[in-house]
Amino acid sequence: MATLASHQPADLAPTHWTEGNPSDDELAHIPGEAGWPIIGNTFRMLADPHGMAKSMVDKYGRVYKNKAFGGWNIALIGADANELVLFDRDKLFSSEQGWGPILDKLFPRGLMLMDFDHHRADRRALSIAFKPGPMRHYSGALNRGIAKRVTEWGANGSRGGMRFYPAIKELTLDLAADSFIGIPWGPEADRINRAFIDMVQASVAPVRRPLPFTQMKKGVDGRAFLVDYFTKETRRRRAEGGGQDMFSQFATAEYEDGSLMPVDEVVDHMNFLMMAAHDTITSSATSLLWLLAKHPEWQDKLRAEVESVTGGVDADGRVRDLAYEDLGKLELTEMAFKEALRFIPPVPSMPRRALRDFEYGGYRIPAGTPVGINIHWTHHSEDYWDEPEKFDPMRFTPEKVKARHKYAWVPFGGGAHMCLGLHFAYMQVKILMAQLLPRYRVELVGGDPEWQAWPIPKPKDGLKIALRAL
Repeated sequence: MATLASHQPADLAPTHWTEGNPSDDELAHIPGEAGWPIIGNTFRMLADPHGMAKSMVDKYGRVYKNKAFGGWNIALIGADANELVLFDRDKLFSSEQGWGPILDKLFPRGLMLMDFDHHRADRRALSIAFKPGPMRHYSGALNRGIAKRVTEWGANGSRGGMRFYPAIKELTLDLAADSFIGIPWGPEADRINRAFIDMVQASVAPVRRPLPFTQMKKGVDGRAFLVDYFTKETRRRRAEGGGQDMFSQFATAEYEDGSLMPVDEVVDHMNFLMMAAHDTITSSATSLLWLLAKHPEWQDKLRAEVESVTGGVDADGRVRDLAYEDLGKLELTEMAFKEALRFIPPVPSMPRRALRDFEYGGYRIPAGTPVGINIHWTHHSEDYWDEPEKFDPMRFTPEKVKARHKYAWVPFGGGAHMCLGLHFAYMQVKILMAQLLPRYRVELVGGDPEWQAWPIPKPKDGLKIALRAL
């Protein structure tokens, strides 16, 4: 089976990810649909992935095959399937070979594209960037950056309204330049942000070769720029001793034996982290604000909680910062964020590839089979959630969480590949709410938006909102 060599440049990485995949005959016993000749169900999936998943489960059950994007994929549906794949007790599944066809040209060797011992060693080394000391540093940068931008939003959002999604995307990129890389906002940060945007867009571009004038060419060029930039910066920060920003922490990360992580791996981890962080946080912050605008009673509850913790607006009319030590006190805010992540998980599905034959749901699934779990389906199943289409943060009280299947809610994945930056995501969203809600009441403008479901959810109209000063 194809694998991604650990030190291979992205432009030379293997592209024949279907090598060793099972034949049609080997999958004939599994129910499902091939769709149209050549294209399979690709366009149907792009048009309505959630509707298609529901119809396939209703018709075939919780194990079914689907042909799309050039080959067969076996869908394993439900919380038990999530546990099998994510916890992966028997090391049956490769994350590297699951994500490889999508990400290997642009984001090779990120943690999501590593398996087993290599993944464990790098994850342990990189975890230094999420210890209390660096996290406290990030919280200060987030408070400063978010407070400044939220004030600017108010000037526009109180008049004719604003589009929240592009605004929070821009802010998230700028915050990453500050907290992650440790550089001020300005032309250098803008160039880095542009490169990341080009790479992310290229990762789902239909043309998979970097031909002239294609999005993939822009993405590959963006990667070349960032590889050069991060390589020079890694060497400089090692020589100078680094700093508290995330990149400096990565640059000086050590394995258990005390050796430094190779420079090219630091670079690839930084590229991947920036991609994974800014797009998923942008999506999840947008879904939370959308749901709070639709449910003003919850907006009021979160505002009251924030003000009870921070004191809200001070005597000079400024909103007080949310201290790092007070993050855990925003319990309702965290529950609302978790419910938003349930409602619209920023990564709706997760691919893997079977390394060995295994059985699930009464079917034998052969080695080499691409498989996937459907997080969105599980998050909206009545098997695990009462009234799943209702926004109800009280689903996440400790008692209800304890009573529920552990893998019924998996927006950050699970097992060895649980998102390394999940606490950073909680911190960024809590600080955003602490800076935004004491200043403004958030209202929808122009009705409820339609959401693009794939690859990362976002409102098609950018989420038009008004910010009404309090």
